[in-house]
Amino acid sequence: MTFHGEHVIRRSASAVQAAVLCGALMGAILGVRTAKAQNAPGGAPTTPQSSNDTAGKPYAVRRQELLKDIKGSQQKLDELRVERLQLESRVEAVASKAAEQRANTLMLSRETYALRQLDSLLTISQDNLLAQRDRFLSLGEAVRRRAGAELVVVFRADSSSSAQQIDSVRVNIDEGIAGERHYSIIASGALANGAIDELYRSNVLPASHAVALTVHANGAPLTQTVHVDAAAGAITYVQFMLRNGQMTQTTWANRDNATP
Repeated sequence: MTFHGEHVIRRSASAVQAAVLCGALMGAILGVRTAKAQNAPGGAPTTPQSSNDTAGKPYAVRRQELLKDIKGSQQKLDELRVERLQLESRVEAVASKAAEQRANTLMLSRETYALRQLDSLLTISQDNLLAQRDRFLSLGEAVRRRAGAELVVVFRADSSSSAQQIDSVRVNIDEGIAGERHYSIIASGALANGAIDELYRSNVLPASHAVALTVHANGAPLTQTVHVDAAAGAITYVQFMLRNGQMTQTTWANRDNATP
């Protein structure tokens, strides 16, 4: 904006200088014409008063033009100053808005960095949990391989003299529920005809385990508990049999089919 203002001032000075030169040139031309008129044959000499009037007229015109040009230049200069102030105000507003956006960006960058740190921490925690899970699974698998003991619980209901309707059975291993089964009329009839239902099969530690079976038959519960020693490297079977409302159990071990 300052460059345009200086350009206008230089242009005004050039205009003034050109106007002065033009006035001087016009004055010289008028002087030559006056001298020719005085020296012309038969021409009447002019008086000094008429000569002053002729020379004064162009000077007044030049003066008015110069004043008009100066006023126009001053007006343009004022307009340029106003535009400069407006432009500076706009520049300051844009700079203020840019600074505000920069501050907001910096604040959001801090929050983004904090979220990234939290996400990294959660990722590390998840990896640690997965590693711990894999470690526990490996330890459990190692214990099962080292123990090599397997426990199987089966249930059968032989035919009896009186009709018996078996509704459900539940097996508990060491006071924990290991399985539960509900029977339909068809399934109860299959058990009465000699079918055997495997209720539980799992690897266990080679130790003594309490196996309890609860049978709901003809609307009445019947519970039987047996303590069995699961031998290492063997499959230990526990069979519960219901007949004539009485529960009996049988246990045996099979080392040939044991898992190594």
